[in-house]
Amino acid sequence: MSKLAFVFPGQGAQKVGMGKDFYDRYDVAKRLFKEADEALGYSIMNMCFDGPEDDLKLTANTQPAILTMSVIANEILKENGIQPEITGGHSLGEYSALVAAGVLNFKDAVALVHKRGAFMQEAVPVGEGGMAAIIGVERDRIVEICAGVSAESPVQAVNFNCPGQIVIAGATAGVEKAVELLKEAGAKKAVVLPVSAPFHSTLMKPAAEKLAVELDKITLSDAKIPVVANVNAQILTRADEIKASLVAQAASPVLWEDCVAKMVEFGADTLLEAGPGKTLCGFNRRIDKSIKSLNVEDEASLEKTLDYFKEVR
Repeated sequence: MSKLAFVFPGQGAQKVGMGKDFYDRYDVAKRLFKEADEALGYSIMNMCFDGPEDDLKLTANTQPAILTMSVIANEILKENGIQPEITGGHSLGEYSALVAAGVLNFKDAVALVHKRGAFMQEAVPVGEGGMAAIIGVERDRIVEICAGVSAESPVQAVNFNCPGQIVIAGATAGVEKAVELLKEAGAKKAVVLPVSAPFHSTLMKPAAEKLAVELDKITLSDAKIPVVANVNAQILTRADEIKASLVAQAASPVLWEDCVAKMVEFGADTLLEAGPGKTLCGFNRRIDKSIKSLNVEDEASLEKTLDYFKEVR
């Protein structure tokens, strides 16, 4: 029997105006934006709707904004009788997945990812760390080249997104040197990303330690549906395991390609991306062409997705 998975996007999917049409049409969107603003002590809703873009791009704002938007999409789908049998999210998106699976309370999650963003930014001063997307080099070769460079300046593969697309992160000098060597090794593209910190690298250890302290202050429940963890691409349901994986996740690579493979192995043949953008839908096509990809980020994509389910059901 085919199963439905919900997947949730990470940072980079944000855009000014997101969530406005849901807010105008759905009570659950109004309620969740209000709860998010209360949890944060400032209006993430106004920032989502009106920007400015530079404020929305700050990690400590981006994370709660995308999480709120993703949870709203999830709740609207639930109201329409569409619920996942397994879930996961890319980096920040894992927190949205944990709200969807009943592990984290929404208000706790919003406050937590706001702090997570701040901790990640504080871990490495702006300008001292970076990330780059590498297109068209095998994962083993990227790992090998980064290991060689790391003897002088730390850099590592941190996002295994899909075949042929891997993101590296580390100290600025390490990233620049690795990019140079990867171009020589035949990379089709090696692009330094416009991000403010080397996310998911070992340089994020200070952020992971601070996150552990915050996670101790809130209650995590066992998952109501299976959640696939970024750090090991394994299905987790126990609160204690999930908590440990979230701490590790801040300073560990995101094994996204493997997470999707795990969902497919579980029986999911339809993956629905809930939240802004269609980045994960794009990765799906390169991971496994047999996956049916859907997304819900606004009223138009919601209508299209609901129509699809009417037909298949």
